[in-house]
Amino acid sequence: MEKSVEDVVIVGAGIAGLATALGLHRLGIRSLVVESGDCLRTSGFALGVWANGWRALDALGVGDVLRSNHRQLTGIITTSLISGLTTSQLPFTAIHSLGSGDHYLRAVNRKVLLETLESELPKGTIRFSSKVVRIETDHHHHHHHFNTIHLADGTVLQSKVLIGCDGVKSVVARFLGLSNPSFAGRSSVRGLVDFENGHGFEPKFMQFFGKGIRFGIIPCDDRAIYWFFTFTPLQEREVEDDPTKLKQFILSKLGKVSDNIRAVFEKTQVQNMVCSPLRFRLPWELLWGNISKDNVCVAGDALHPMTPDIGQGGCAALEDSVILAGVLAKALKEKTSENEHHRIQKGLEKYARERRWRSIDLISTAYMVGFMQQSDGVVMNFVRDKIMAKFMAGMMSKKAGFDCGNLTVSS
Repeated sequence: MEKSVEDVVIVGAGIAGLATALGLHRLGIRSLVVESGDCLRTSGFALGVWANGWRALDALGVGDVLRSNHRQLTGIITTSLISGLTTSQLPFTAIHSLGSGDHYLRAVNRKVLLETLESELPKGTIRFSSKVVRIETDHHHHHHHFNTIHLADGTVLQSKVLIGCDGVKSVVARFLGLSNPSFAGRSSVRGLVDFENGHGFEPKFMQFFGKGIRFGIIPCDDRAIYWFFTFTPLQEREVEDDPTKLKQFILSKLGKVSDNIRAVFEKTQVQNMVCSPLRFRLPWELLWGNISKDNVCVAGDALHPMTPDIGQGGCAALEDSVILAGVLAKALKEKTSENEHHRIQKGLEKYARERRWRSIDLISTAYMVGFMQQSDGVVMNFVRDKIMAKFMAGMMSKKAGFDCGNLTVSS
């Protein structure tokens, strides 16, 4: 039986896990990332990165390289599928809180983001095919406070700090006593399509609202387009499991859209589509639940699974990572009379305090926006067509105004 002792063990090689490991590495702290899969968590193809996300990526030192291979978007175009009319066009320059040009929205390829983070980490930081089966806290160990982490292959890891970045089905969140995320009653399909000769779209985020559906198209660069399609599954249960049927279902629901928009969905290969039910953590659970307990905490989707309606899930995970790395590095490096375990505990409590309200805010806003976008009825259609687009863009940019700060050993 293999046994090893680490300062920090991070569960999950997704955005939050790798960004936290890199934040710690930049501040001189080694960590071990254990990932149940045999490769990085790239499902979902791409994500929107707003100003707050770019600030975090800049703090981690990877902003420039990621900006260089993703097109900056210049605005949001919103179209009603019911009337076929474009209800609003907002250039991003009109939304001052989005920050400077470096910080405008871009659709970032998940695989590229994760590989960029991974390439900056010391070799051997990530241990793949390492599924966590059990976590124990051990308080008798010669006054040291270690977590004991049992992996499926029999390996036992001990760590001073355990960070759960293991997504919506987080083992660590369960260990902290947080309940499983709730279903939002909607499903979302995400896809990526490549046009060899270029797609010809302007670099704008195009979103479309219809009866009970919403979809969006976001150019990543000149060839690749990332898209999402959110719907309320009534009797489409069997549709969700069969990619071919799913594609036909989407094509049948597009409504009055131009041929070049339709072509994005038609050209997408079924293996480049994924459908998942939307889940979110009930916001009040974060009011009294444990985001951290002792020397264990959660970040990313394990902390704040949210519906994708304001496109902030990935950015929030990046914010978590920068703030968490700062408080932990301080706790692990400081030489004070107070014992280390105590400092870690206090650091994690500070992180939890900082992230609790931000998480509640983002989850609740996303939920409300989704609710408004996909409700039926005359009043809602009016609200959507007349007010929603402006409100949405304003909302999205307001949430993007957050600054996680620089990556420093935070005081």
